[in-house]
Amino acid sequence: MSFLEKTNSFLGRFLPITTPLAVALGFLLPGVFIHLRPFVPWLFAVMTLSGAIKLKASELGDAIKNPLPIFLFFFTSHIIMPVMALFASSFLIPNDDITTGFVLLFAGPTAVSGFIWVILFKGDMALWLILILLDTILAPIVVPATVTIIRGTGVIMDMSGIIISLLLMIVIPTVIGVTLNQTSKGKIPRAINPVLDPLSKIFLMCVIAANTSAVASDIHFNDPLVWKTAVLCIILTTIGFLLSKLNGIIGKCSKEKTTALFVSGGLRNNSAVMTIAVAFFPHMTVLPIILSIVFQQLIMAIMGKVLIKK
Repeated sequence: MSFLEKTNSFLGRFLPITTPLAVALGFLLPGVFIHLRPFVPWLFAVMTLSGAIKLKASELGDAIKNPLPIFLFFFTSHIIMPVMALFASSFLIPNDDITTGFVLLFAGPTAVSGFIWVILFKGDMALWLILILLDTILAPIVVPATVTIIRGTGVIMDMSGIIISLLLMIVIPTVIGVTLNQTSKGKIPRAINPVLDPLSKIFLMCVIAANTSAVASDIHFNDPLVWKTAVLCIILTTIGFLLSKLNGIIGKCSKEKTTALFVSGGLRNNSAVMTIAVAFFPHMTVLPIILSIVFQQLIMAIMGKVLIKK
């Protein structure tokens, strides 16, 4: 293996550790990583491109022929989970900003990094591809609409700013990636993926550290509110994975399709959501999203071992 392949393999294998490490770096060295804040949207665009350039339009046809898993995914991810997050956080943590943070987190699109777990657990890549593609392209509509409907008029949002951010960070890189793959018949991805894959994982850490540094002074870990939020974050994330597993059973899906639903339904693109929260919402809104970054990949690893067993 080349140095780049070894680096990519190492970063992928230790993803449950590197993402919480990036949060810690943001808190410990805010004066260093705050200088990356202006570059966050561009770093995130590269990360999205890294995942999207692996997508082939021709591979998506079979997944579209059976729309039930797609419907179950959207119903669970963008209706059940945001509503559940609203009621659970409103009841257990009576803080409007944190409640908005939970709703925003679970209204966000599925994580582009999920392809790593789909490969590891031998899931249906075609179904995962269509889910990530649809969820990503619809994110500029779904995320603001979900937060507005569920949280009501009490939430002040820069709608145009959020939509432009999602377009820049997710939609445009996705369209470019799929187009490059399709028009070059896979030649461009094969040429640049050895560099793009490890680079995107390093950029992920930079994005997380930069966003964390922006709110580091406002979050105090001796505050019981932080620990209550952490517990609720773990519970809701675990429920998200369980419901996604249930979707596979309800849809009578194969093990491979169930795995794709499990990964895409359980993971959230919390880096993109965090970037939006830091830019457009009060600072405490970001707390559930930061804690999601700390726990999400670790919960994915544990739940995958328990429910997928590969």
